[in-house]
Amino acid sequence: MSNISLSAADTARLERLAAEAGSTPQKMLKHVLRDGFEYSERVVRSVNAGLADIAAGRVIPHDQVMDKIGATIEKHARKKKAA
Repeated sequence: MSNISLSAADTARLERLAAEAGSTPQKMLKHVLRDGFEYSERVVRSVNAGLADIAAGRVIPHDQVMDKIGATIEKHARKKKAA
């Protein structure tokens, strides 16, 4: 495998990203090289925000979502049948 040189700023950025992701800089480097810093940072922050929502109970259970979808489909089917 080749050696890669990063600037001090990029090394610090990679280390911060790895810490946010609960990973190592070496593992995160693969993602950064493939997807870029901006995208990798956005993904890690989005995942962390989702995990925080789950931990805080800001979620809707799957069965409730499916019940609501089913009711919406049924409502529109009745309207279409009546038309």
